[in-house]
Amino acid sequence: MLPRVCLIAVILVGSFSASFADNATWPEFRGPHGDGMAAKAKLPTKIDDSVVRWKTPIHGKGWSSPVVWNDQIWLTTATEDGKQMSLLCIDRESGKILHDIVLIENEEPSYCHPMNSYATPTPVLEDGRVYVHFGRYLTACLDTSDAKVIWERRGFECDHYRGPASSPILFDGKLFVAYDGIDVQYVVAFDAKTGQTVWQKKRDIDYGTDVGDQMKAYGTAEVIRVDGRDLLVYPSAVATIAYDPRTGDKIWTVYHGGMNASARPIHVNGMVLITNGSGGMIAVRPNGSGDITRSHIAWSNKQNVAKKSSPIVLSDLMFMVSDEGILTCRELETGDIVWKKRLKGTFAASPIYADGQLVFCSIEGGILTLEPGRKYTPLAETTLGDGFMASPAVVGDQLFLRSKSMLYGIWK
Repeated sequence: MLPRVCLIAVILVGSFSASFADNATWPEFRGPHGDGMAAKAKLPTKIDDSVVRWKTPIHGKGWSSPVVWNDQIWLTTATEDGKQMSLLCIDRESGKILHDIVLIENEEPSYCHPMNSYATPTPVLEDGRVYVHFGRYLTACLDTSDAKVIWERRGFECDHYRGPASSPILFDGKLFVAYDGIDVQYVVAFDAKTGQTVWQKKRDIDYGTDVGDQMKAYGTAEVIRVDGRDLLVYPSAVATIAYDPRTGDKIWTVYHGGMNASARPIHVNGMVLITNGSGGMIAVRPNGSGDITRSHIAWSNKQNVAKKSSPIVLSDLMFMVSDEGILTCRELETGDIVWKKRLKGTFAASPIYADGQLVFCSIEGGILTLEPGRKYTPLAETTLGDGFMASPAVVGDQLFLRSKSMLYGIWK
């Protein structure tokens, strides 16, 4: 039995077409390609206080992951009671806080489950702009040079019930956001320059229930290209929908059950990997139309599937750690488990890959490094900080970890 861990695995990688290291950015949840990949980064094998270059206290409570553009790191936070919601900018080299702005003040915020926070959605960056989302409370765009608000939108009703968590993404001049509450479920495309609504589409899903708690979700979308066409793949409770990102027209729907879906889909080897938030997973061939549930599911699996953390794929293997700490290596083509190992601790953060190392972060704050391949071979075990809910970010050869109270800058 292993100690509490933030896991790091070293895996042999196949070909990888692009690397964030060419342009110092980690602009959104799970990085430039939404899959946690940082192929050229060279990180320490043993991650502990000896490789911490700086650590910066972050006030409040927030599970949003750090995002990076050149020399700036951005993240959100909030007071634990949700009465203030803030955006912070930190200098990448020194850890100094450059901006700390309260964006929202709420007299009576809605309930948020203790496992969640009022600042869980991860911001998204592009040159000169940072976009933030706090669920129904606010969606806004700020200038990264002075942290001044360029545009903001409020008034989108949604009862998140246990707090917001879906992260926005950028594509083709649009900012996409999902509102999957217990009362309403819809997707909005904002014009990234102006904040105006380009389209808004109600989820066309047969949830099979009138219980709102089984309709909510926390999913982040992924844009994929299939047969020359862009698809906005957006998980929800019970089903995932692929939209035309230009118009919001529905291309296909796949039903997979579940609720509270939070993992980001991964498009690899002609399949889209989707986890449903309730311990189930499917691999979908995304070249269909209409209801593709019976025709396009390549495989499904309910054994030791993570409810919160996203999987990561390297060559013909997929790696995943369940909420309860069961780490599995699986065949990509079938979903079959190659090996599994029970770890101490619990997990919510999604993994990253960096030059032979795969990093998973435990809620308890441990760190583990694994040998690559089809058997479990640990290299190093360490602990750091007070635990991780946010997912890591990597730029150059630098690793940025947000714990429950700190932001760490880590490099050799």
